Amino acid sequence: MFTRCVRNVLSRRASTLQTSRCSLAVALQHTRGRCSKVTSTSDDVDQVRTLLQLCVDRYYISPGPTNTELFERGLSCSYGPLGMELRRNLLEQWWHCVTKSRAQVFGINTLSSSKDREARGRRQLRIVESEHLKQILEQQELNKEQLIQQIQTLLQSSPPVRTSLLQGALEQYVPSLELVNRKLPYGLAESGNFGVIKRSFSVSPAEVTQTSLVWFCSPRTSSQWLDHWNRQRLKWWRKFALSPSDFSSMDIPEQERVEEASRGVRIIYNFPWGQEPLETLWSRGDAELMQTHKGARSKLQCRDGRKSVPHIVSVTGNMDRGLMAFLFNSLQQLKREDRRQKLQHRKVLKLHPVLAPVKVALDIGRGATLELRQVCEDLLQELMEAKISVWPGYRETMSTSMEQLNAKYDEMGVLFTVVISENTLESGLLQVRSRDTTIKETMHISEIKNFLSRYISAADNI
Repeated sequence: MFTRCVRNVLSRRASTLQTSRCSLAVALQHTRGRCSKVTSTSDDVDQVRTLLQLCVDRYYISPGPTNTELFERGLSCSYGPLGMELRRNLLEQWWHCVTKSRAQVFGINTLSSSKDREARGRRQLRIVESEHLKQILEQQELNKEQLIQQIQTLLQSSPPVRTSLLQGALEQYVPSLELVNRKLPYGLAESGNFGVIKRSFSVSPAEVTQTSLVWFCSPRTSSQWLDHWNRQRLKWWRKFALSPSDFSSMDIPEQERVEEASRGVRIIYNFPWGQEPLETLWSRGDAELMQTHKGARSKLQCRDGRKSVPHIVSVTGNMDRGLMAFLFNSLQQLKREDRRQKLQHRKVLKLHPVLAPVKVALDIGRGATLELRQVCEDLLQELMEAKISVWPGYRETMSTSMEQLNAKYDEMGVLFTVVISENTLESGLLQVRSRDTTIKETMHISEIKNFLSRYISAADNI
């Protein structure tokens, strides 16, 4: 709405307000740097198109070209039910890994502050009420200089959109010192949705789901800790990948380093169009910590064999792009011949069992429909109580063949399809089909909950 208001009014006063429009456009630019670019082949283009369409068809993202563009750019978009569940699973795994990997990592939740505003300088997004801006722009008696001055005053008085979690962790450093008895190393972890500055008006102002670990350590060990967290994070990304080699890390060239950092590393994914960063790690020294706390060295010093102000290793991730990376990595397009020797194309989202939004789909075969539905309802409740996500396919009113259902569930990434039939009513036996092998097994209904729980737990511990 902010952008639309500026465009509508300035279009009527283009000759006098061109300077203002340009300055506002620059303030809202988004820098999206890719690590490297490759020449896209027709297969790459087809793969991107196939995945985007699959994500819309199978409830991962909402339809619409703007929403699809946000998703493809690694920005927060309008997720569908399965996309939201996948993102939740991904964030849970990140949180568990970071906070449980070492004893001294604590979760925090911080708010934007005046120091946040100062740290980012002038180049930032701000939250502006469109009506206030419209009132200024519609004052015909204002000349160009007065108009620019009033717009600048409005922007300066408007709250900034937070674009980093680092500052909040720096402010929490002193309060958390007593928690660790003033001993190093330790870390503060946080996640949240924050605004990004765009390069153009091609999509509306957007957000990313950001994760942050700020690690406080001895100055003499900061380089080793950067290497440690690089190994840990790369190992974590590869753990959930179907093709781990698509995830890698690379040192950040000196000319691309932020001013405060002595070293930097990116964890990247090899998308069809080129490499994109998923997480960025910096060895940042102590300057930002000193600046945040006004150089009060005595209250910043810790015990680590000697008194010193800690150095900072920061790990910042984009989980929206990470979600997209896992979707690309898990997509398989298979070909096979059916019994009539007709070539069949099969698309499968082989998401890791821990990340898969739906673990099992319940459907009914031939038999007394009311009784079979009741069995499905009972099994559904049992699985949900065990925190196993279920897709209630038996509630569908349209008649669909099992072959069509299997194709649908494969594209959704459902791990197992359970079919309850007349045989289940007689003997308690049901049919279980695996997404990854397509093998169908017969199992007693009393065993299905433990089977699924063991399968997911085993996959998580690999």
